[in-house]
Amino acid sequence: MKLQNKMSYQAFGFNIVSEIDLPELQEEIVSDLKGKIEISIGDLTEMWSEVSDEKNGPFVVTKEYILFRVEGTGIFLIRDGNSIVVSPLQNEKEDEIRLYILGTCMGALLLQNDIIPLHGSILSIHGKAYGIVGECGAGKSTLARAFLRKGYKLLSDDLIPVTFHDNAPLVIPSYPYQKLWEESLSEFNMKSEQYNPIVHRETKYSVPIDDLFEQNKLPLAGIFVLNKQEENCIDMIELKSINAIQELFEHTYRNFLIERLGKVNWHFHLSTKILEHVKIYKLFRPTSRFTANELTEVILKEITGGRY
Repeated sequence: MKLQNKMSYQAFGFNIVSEIDLPELQEEIVSDLKGKIEISIGDLTEMWSEVSDEKNGPFVVTKEYILFRVEGTGIFLIRDGNSIVVSPLQNEKEDEIRLYILGTCMGALLLQNDIIPLHGSILSIHGKAYGIVGECGAGKSTLARAFLRKGYKLLSDDLIPVTFHDNAPLVIPSYPYQKLWEESLSEFNMKSEQYNPIVHRETKYSVPIDDLFEQNKLPLAGIFVLNKQEENCIDMIELKSINAIQELFEHTYRNFLIERLGKVNWHFHLSTKILEHVKIYKLFRPTSRFTANELTEVILKEITGGRY
């Protein structure tokens, strides 16, 4: 798994130098990015045996580091907001290890850098960023794909890095891939055999989106919390105050880390700052039919006043 030469990438606003091949990321360095992340392979078994216990479960969290273990796959250490160390527990687990590096590890690292990692998809629409968040299976990536079909661009899928510039929320692009279920591919007339299946999810695929990837940071202007409902209609309500803040917490990636990192007040403060600039909506879709194309029209009408 270890490479002879370190690879250089850019993602999540960082330069990334890695001993592990990460083909999803862009292989280039932009000098004005925030800083450098080192990803390396090391032996963490002794450290894990020394600091882990049943109370902590699979995660050990301190102010200096986050350590977690995935049985049969690896032990992962995220330290000081600039280092990820991977200790593989079995051979031939490269795909799974990459999932954890680009998911849980990056989410933890963003928190260490005081960047809120929301869980969802984020789109570029008329020069501003609009997020789609929700529970697993809500249809976030499918709805994002419907926007891509209209020519809009994606900044990130799964992890949405939100930082601030002049006290206003700004979204950082991640990398040019989407994760789509086979049913969604079929609805968009896309052939599943053209894409790589995601580990442990044989009917979910990794879909490259190079031509429709937005590489610039954009101001965050709106967030739509996608929900499923039995009624055969689409409904939308705007959330205010504490209800909106609660949704931001619920849809922060690996939000159980927030308290353990001592960042509850930090998260609440930044959430209130987000609400000063961003409208947050709860969007309900029926489970009885495919509605992604209809939902794009509802969202575009709301954010443009019908002038899209």
